[in-house]
Amino acid sequence: MKARQRKREAMVERYAEKRAKLKAEGNYDALQAIPRNASPVRLRNRCKLTGRPRGYMRIFGVCRNQFRQLASDGKIPGVTKSSW
Repeated sequence: MKARQRKREAMVERYAEKRAKLKAEGNYDALQAIPRNASPVRLRNRCKLTGRPRGYMRIFGVCRNQFRQLASDGKIPGVTKSSW
């Protein structure tokens, strides 16, 4: 899944200029000919470590499970596990 995501990111970057130009012109027939994965809407935020799509924390770039583990291990600066 992580490899597929990287492939989509590269395709979005490759076709970004062409998509913007075709959209500005209003040429939707040519826009249909571009691969579907070239659309930025098809990207999904994923955990950098596991590739998990849900529970993603944008600030840290990891899912909630990995965030908790890294915070408990003290590997994220300024973050400590709360206890009371």
